[in-house]
Amino acid sequence: MMNAASSQLLLIDIQERLAPAVLDGGRIAERAALLLDAAALLDVPHTVSEQYPRGLGPTVAAVLEKADPARVFDKVHFSCQADDRLAAALAGAGRPEAVLCGMEAHVCVLQTALEMAEAGYRVRVVADAVASRTVQNRDLAVERMRAAGIGIVSTEMVLFEWLRTAGHPEFRAVSALIR
Repeated sequence: MMNAASSQLLLIDIQERLAPAVLDGGRIAERAALLLDAAALLDVPHTVSEQYPRGLGPTVAAVLEKADPARVFDKVHFSCQADDRLAAALAGAGRPEAVLCGMEAHVCVLQTALEMAEAGYRVRVVADAVASRTVQNRDLAVERMRAAGIGIVSTEMVLFEWLRTAGHPEFRAVSALIR
């Protein structure tokens, strides 16, 4: 199970010019913002990547306004783990479990998940918070990650596993995020 004390959240390339091109891009941004809200309530550190922002624009406003500006990194590598600054930021969080969401599932999310797992992270990909331009690419990416031992989870799985109990001091605030 996921644990808030050992988790970090990585939001991958949820960008202004990319979101309209992927299936359910707006919903993916909403799910990512929800995960970011929960992470803030539960003291789970986060990192945001932006793939070539000069071409794809910045992170969508609904996510960017909740993110710590010092934790937003531009990149040109598809994998966040392949970027030295991002890899250092992820390692610097000191959290061995990485919860991933973002775009595109079959490119940047997939390559990041595989390389983070190879680097020793316990990787979880939030299936209802990742997207690609086609259903086939998204589904193939999820299937490939699962076959590689990456945990495939949902937003609600993340929230309730981070909480662990209805007695958690932030239970009401976190559960209100999904109502």
